[in-house]
Amino acid sequence: MDTTLRDGEQAPGISLSPDEKADIARALDRAEVGFIEAGSACTGPGERETIKRVTSLGLDATVTSFARGVKGDVDLALDCYVDGITLVVPASDRHVESKVGTTRDGVVETTTELVTYAKDHGLWVEVIGEDGSRADPDFLEDVARASHDAGADRFCFADTVGHTSPEHTYNVVSRLAELGPTSTHTHDDLGLAMANVHASLSAGADLVHTTVNGIGERAGNVALEEVAIALHHCYNVETVKLDELYALAQKVAHATGVVLPPNKAVVGENAFTHESGIHTDGTLKDDAMYEPYPPETVGRERRLVLGKHAGRAGVKAALEEHGVDATDEEVAAVVQRVKELGDRGKRVTDADLLAFAEDVQGRERDRQVELLDLTAASGGGTPTASVRLRVDGDERVASGTGSGPVDAAVKAVRKALGPNADAQLDDYHVDAITGGTDAVVTVEVTMSSGDRSVAVAASHADITRASVQAMVDALDRLLAPTPGVSEPAASADD
Repeated sequence: MDTTLRDGEQAPGISLSPDEKADIARALDRAEVGFIEAGSACTGPGERETIKRVTSLGLDATVTSFARGVKGDVDLALDCYVDGITLVVPASDRHVESKVGTTRDGVVETTTELVTYAKDHGLWVEVIGEDGSRADPDFLEDVARASHDAGADRFCFADTVGHTSPEHTYNVVSRLAELGPTSTHTHDDLGLAMANVHASLSAGADLVHTTVNGIGERAGNVALEEVAIALHHCYNVETVKLDELYALAQKVAHATGVVLPPNKAVVGENAFTHESGIHTDGTLKDDAMYEPYPPETVGRERRLVLGKHAGRAGVKAALEEHGVDATDEEVAAVVQRVKELGDRGKRVTDADLLAFAEDVQGRERDRQVELLDLTAASGGGTPTASVRLRVDGDERVASGTGSGPVDAAVKAVRKALGPNADAQLDDYHVDAITGGTDAVVTVEVTMSSGDRSVAVAASHADITRASVQAMVDALDRLLAPTPGVSEPAASADD
């Protein structure tokens, strides 16, 4: 069960629009996630309209709404045409007495009534014992038994505040699983969300609540992609379409604004990226040498990057990717320059590598595209920009408008280059490398055309200038003929 649209959205600073929720729900369904918690109908009219938007998509997944332990919440969920509800009831005495102001007997009675009511109205029902990891196990068992007796489809062990250990989780879930189908809901406050999931599964649970990228309240929930790949790789248990995971992670990261950490398991930038000379050499000889599973399994590609740890094998492979043949002596010279740049704390881009190779081999290269002038304006009305380029010896001028000065300038560059410059902007990243309002920024772009790709960085105090310079330098490399092959520059757009 994925709860990105409910528990994930409850993370501070996240607010998903109806279009974003619908888009993520479709992506979850493409990944064949079995249950999608679309939201909490009791939140308000806007949330109910959003849930209705998801239920109208005709998804294969079972779509649910979160409901508190009151009849009105069940009615609101029914009004949204959901397939089921996740019904939360208090389990720990802290929640029973202090939060809800009832008794243990009152919880059992209310749970029985609400489950019966929901089942009578045709809903799939999962009862969640909130704060179950801090509840008296005997009472939690009483609530679970009452839930099943009333017709609930399953009962969920909830480590609501990420409090518990795998050992405690195993002991409690073992007891709950004897009563009927059992789920687990874990948080990562102690860094134990995944461990508690596996403890739950070992104890007999068969449904896991997850969020994409592990977003959620406080330290977040257990990550869908990590649970799915671990079950596949370690236990041969198939859950979702694994090759959809990376696209799903990117979609959620973009919609929520929560950037993926580079070292994030499965979907982080570094998960299948190699720089170390030893690792690169081993990976080139055997794909599985330094990877637990092929990147294609989760919709990724392997990347070899260059830096202070680079070795000859990696540099030679990178040069060959750009069509550059080099002798052993030339490769050694390029490796030395790559390491020198890496030692200064710089990332070595494709443009740096090719410049090193040209210098070592004594090759002169005429630029295909060069930025001569840039003017951009924003702050009032429509942002506009004009550029003057030299393209294969000819000057070209173009202007553009956009959502901001960078967007306008990029559109102007594309217009100046014409329709044949069909390069795609794959990645755009900005880093401030000095402090203050006059900070110098470095913009790194990755662009591709056909099967060729190039990464380039440019620095400037003006982010628009740095962005356009990086893009122009990338296009210059992409439009340049591969060594030994003659290719005409792109024609202007009339």
